Amino acid sequence: MTPSQSARMLRVDQAGEYGATRIYAGQLAVMGDRSPLSGEIVHMAAQEAEHRAKFDALLAERGVRPTVLQPFWHVAGFALGAATALIGPKAAMACTAAVEEEIDRHYTEQLEELGTSDPELAGMIEQFRADERDHRETALAHGAEQAVAYPLLSGAIRLGCRVAIKLAERI
Repeated sequence: MTPSQSARMLRVDQAGEYGATRIYAGQLAVMGDRSPLSGEIVHMAAQEAEHRAKFDALLAERGVRPTVLQPFWHVAGFALGAATALIGPKAAMACTAAVEEEIDRHYTEQLEELGTSDPELAGMIEQFRADERDHRETALAHGAEQAVAYPLLSGAIRLGCRVAIKLAERI
């Protein structure tokens, strides 16, 4: 693995974790502590913040710049979280399930690409992938698939994630 490939992985992963914290912030801004799901969202948001902090530290340690799109992710992530929460708690969970499905796929691809070339990064990705899978299962258990127009909502969010991943890798 070349240093530029590793830098790309770090950049996109940090951007994804940043975006996830913003999605949960948007959901909580709308739902507050009124929803029975607020506790779950707070827990998932805390894990995402921990992931982001670890990627932030690794970016700094390795001299990798974050994506220049971070201001966009700041707004877009919050807006996505708030919009899905406005639709309702099941739509918020549909958002989480869709995002985490794409992140699981993305992290799995990265682990295959990394192999044994960067054990530190691979270990972080593997640990975080397990958390993302738990988040998806939590979302499904709380009615994500029962959200209004779930297939359409999930498909649109997953497509947006794939586009965001490709952009953050390069910009």
